[in-house]
Amino acid sequence: MARPSKKPHPLRFATRAIHVGQEPDPLTGAVTVPIYQTSTYAQEAPGVHKGYDYSRSDNPTRTALHKAVASLESAKHALAFSSGLGAETTLLLSLKSGDHIVSARDVYGGTYRLFERVFANFGLTFTFVETSDLKQIERAVTKKTKMVWIESPTNPLLKITDIRGASRIAHEAGAICVVDNTFASPYFQRPLELGADVSLHSTTKYIGGHADVVGGVVALNDDTLYERLKFLQNAVGATPGPFDCFLTLRGLKTLAQRMQAHERNAMRVAVFLSTHPRVKRVYYPGLPGHPGQKTAARQMDGYSGMVSFEVKGGITEAKRALSRLKLFKIAESLGGVESLVELPALMTHASIPRAERIKAGLDDGLIRLSVGIEDGDDLLAELARALG
Repeated sequence: MARPSKKPHPLRFATRAIHVGQEPDPLTGAVTVPIYQTSTYAQEAPGVHKGYDYSRSDNPTRTALHKAVASLESAKHALAFSSGLGAETTLLLSLKSGDHIVSARDVYGGTYRLFERVFANFGLTFTFVETSDLKQIERAVTKKTKMVWIESPTNPLLKITDIRGASRIAHEAGAICVVDNTFASPYFQRPLELGADVSLHSTTKYIGGHADVVGGVVALNDDTLYERLKFLQNAVGATPGPFDCFLTLRGLKTLAQRMQAHERNAMRVAVFLSTHPRVKRVYYPGLPGHPGQKTAARQMDGYSGMVSFEVKGGITEAKRALSRLKLFKIAESLGGVESLVELPALMTHASIPRAERIKAGLDDGLIRLSVGIEDGDDLLAELARALG
């Protein structure tokens, strides 16, 4: 007869979000991780210290955030940054001139700008493809490819890429697979469990969750890559302050509960929009007609809170609808408890040339919703009034 395991059952997600890396302070018993608002630390002797010497290198509040995110992403390591783009910049700095990146075509406008208007000047080359079609990734890979960079779901068209398949292609080419997991959050998707090498987030969004802090994070398992990124984090200096880490940890505690509410409302919104006579097309991976729905169901635990749609009449009618909204605030960003609405072509993706936007399927009149956790009936009533 097999003996029962003596190992404790692993803590579930919602419990880890509250407890991992956030044990009571050993000096005071404070239940909440303190804000270590210090820039430097006394050393016992030159070069001899208790793990901290300068807060750009590390800070106890930031260490707690690293541990918490790593746990939720099923990762060995995590590193926090002052923004999502700071995290992306540090990842790209691990490459060298001449290296090649295969990227999703439907990618966040700030990421596209970073690729094409910053790092292209330093010798990195980029090929943008439809990563939901794995054959396009395979055709784009060259001997110089060092990264396959995907978003799943993408921003703003919510396309789904088979992360396991994309990771396999990257690894066969000797490259790593980076997944921007911001739209899903670790509650709904954990790319490392699917074979990816790096999971990246703008923690400004769902992880922070309250529209009051800007940040980024990467999670990974590879020790060598971690040491390289840790060096770059310190050398380049795109690190978050302790108060930023404190706010992010505060938001992380309720991530599970918030994501459940976001998805519940988003599904209702998507279904409502899909049957509205003034709506031309709805993009939400939870809808049966979404081309990536089966892949999403296989690799995600839920479909998150982002919905995009096109109204009949194009950008003119889109602007008219936005002007009638009150609960949905016209604003960039996403993932907060409040509902937001934007026109990507004029806001988050304006840095992408129009020809490239249209090529990626991003219509001028596309509306992107970050569906909040308000009462769902109120959100549906407002959308009904706005669409007329």
